[in-house]
Amino acid sequence: MTTTGTTASTNAEFVSRAAALQPLLREHAPRIDADRRLTDEVIDALADAGLFKLTMPRRFGGHEADMRTLVDVSAELAEGDGSTSWVVAVVNTCNWLAAALFPLQAQEEVFGADPDARVTGVFGPTATTRKVEGGWRTTGRWYYNSGAWHSSWAVLGIPLTDEDGEVVDQAMALVPRTDLEMQDVWHVAGMRGTGSNCLIAEDVFVPEHRVVSVPRALGGEVPATHGETGLFRSPLSPLLALGLAGPQVGLGRAALKLVSEKAASKPISYTYYESQVDSVAVQLQIAEAAMKIDTAQLHVHRAAADIDEAAARGGELDVLTRARVRADSGHAIKNVLESINTLLNVHGGGAFADSNPLQRIWRDASTAGRHAVSTPAVGMEIYGKLLLGVEERITPFV
Repeated sequence: MTTTGTTASTNAEFVSRAAALQPLLREHAPRIDADRRLTDEVIDALADAGLFKLTMPRRFGGHEADMRTLVDVSAELAEGDGSTSWVVAVVNTCNWLAAALFPLQAQEEVFGADPDARVTGVFGPTATTRKVEGGWRTTGRWYYNSGAWHSSWAVLGIPLTDEDGEVVDQAMALVPRTDLEMQDVWHVAGMRGTGSNCLIAEDVFVPEHRVVSVPRALGGEVPATHGETGLFRSPLSPLLALGLAGPQVGLGRAALKLVSEKAASKPISYTYYESQVDSVAVQLQIAEAAMKIDTAQLHVHRAAADIDEAAARGGELDVLTRARVRADSGHAIKNVLESINTLLNVHGGGAFADSNPLQRIWRDASTAGRHAVSTPAVGMEIYGKLLLGVEERITPFV
């Protein structure tokens, strides 16, 4: 990918801002984990650094940064705290959905009315709808909405019905948080601080201009108007798949740094080694873990380049490359999870002490790595079918 100087400097600036927040995130990480939500101090610091506006349109005060910037920023944040990184990745992905898919009228209601608006989302159509004049009335429950504590809008999956009550389409609805209740249900092993709670709608009216057909959006047919090229011309499914891989890379880097730093002063129990660094077995495992993390980052960067180059061309990306982006995302996550397991073996049983940040990194990566959007096995199956010319499709999200 040929990167302009402006794009490269923009990426470096935001990555630097994210890296500068790592000491604050490490300080707040235990509290974020215990309270199951980001602290106000962290939210304010992220907002002040402009990291919630990476994918917001410039006309509303956003940055319209590229996908490479988003994955690099979220990786840096994850080195400080996984939950914080996840929320930033989700908000930026959903902000992109609001800007890239919905018409200007809806964008004005979200970002024009509030330049600090934050959008989150759940795409499963776990709701019912009733067609009424000017839109639909919807009732439903959506699990699990990462960043729900800190959002002002939500993109929610709904079935679309006609006047006879028949389901005729699947859609995404843009709904203000003030129209939704929230149920605190996020009691989990990892990524506790994401506050991925349940949003509830009770007969909420959603006007037509805040409803977008999912099949049409996947095919690039959306009511939003944009220039011929740019961030909002990025292909939808590849962007969704890759958006959650950046935090995993950062968690892997955090684990590698922690274990490597401790190795100099940590003996290997029941051996003559007074320092792990003197052990060839440890040296080999550290190198193996580092290479897997590098592999993950290389695949993430290749996928980001595919998306950014497609955006520069106007959003066109062939189906095989789209499938490869999904496979890249899953393969990156798989490598990070394997590297962290290796690092746990090196560090030993002390890794699981409550006082050891490594156990939180392990819990966060293990939980995030099972998200359905980027499941490694599914991504590989999608890619493998296309490589072999198998016509069967298991998902429209390619």
